Amino acid sequence: MKTLGVDLAAATKKTAAAVIEWLPGSARLVHLSLDVDDQEIVELFGATDMTGVDCPVGWPDALIPFLTGHLALDPAPVLEHDGIAGRRLLAYRDTDRFVTGQTGLIPLSVSADRLAHPAMRCAVIQAKIAALHGPQARDGSGQLAEVYPAASLKVWGLNGRGYKGRAETERLGLLLDSLTAQAPWLDLAGYGNKLAGSDDLFDAVVASLTARAVARRLTLVPDRAHAAAARTEGWIHLPSAGLDALVE
Repeated sequence: MKTLGVDLAAATKKTAAAVIEWLPGSARLVHLSLDVDDQEIVELFGATDMTGVDCPVGWPDALIPFLTGHLALDPAPVLEHDGIAGRRLLAYRDTDRFVTGQTGLIPLSVSADRLAHPAMRCAVIQAKIAALHGPQARDGSGQLAEVYPAASLKVWGLNGRGYKGRAETERLGLLLDSLTAQAPWLDLAGYGNKLAGSDDLFDAVVASLTARAVARRLTLVPDRAHAAAARTEGWIHLPSAGLDALVE
């Protein structure tokens, strides 16, 4: 099996991709790239078995009737979201609230934060994948799943806070050391220095590891209460087992 992890940004410059090949009892990082365009992502998707993308794959269900009502000058669906509680339904998806309940982390809002631009690009990439490989279910039941590296790290007992940005390279290096200590079966294939110097590349690797968890059904999947929203809004897959469970 090969898994692809994508740390998706609005522009190619900060977008990273990582492919891990899984063998009995071990895994090897066989591809790592930065400044990744849409074509490379689509090609890597087609050459791997499961993809984890660090980006929302959909928007809150409540947002569509709100915007449609505003556009049509129909006050009823707009007034349903009067007040802070109503606006939260426009800003956060069901899966965002689930992740917060499970981990204490608050995902960025896809509709009211800087995550919106990457999500727009992600929607286009999903359409390009669909044209070549068929539509992918937003709940992660196909070959594409939404992941959240910071949450994956927390589930795995790793401190995923404070490693972003050029000023935090020391913390990123320590985090990478902790990851490899917990996963001695993971061969970084000489990419260690690059990973220690780029949080984008590091997140792509974590996304690829989480994609393996999805493929092995070692993540929390939506139950009946969350299934309908997951199909339209997307679903962030949180690991339900430790790193060692990823190898067999």
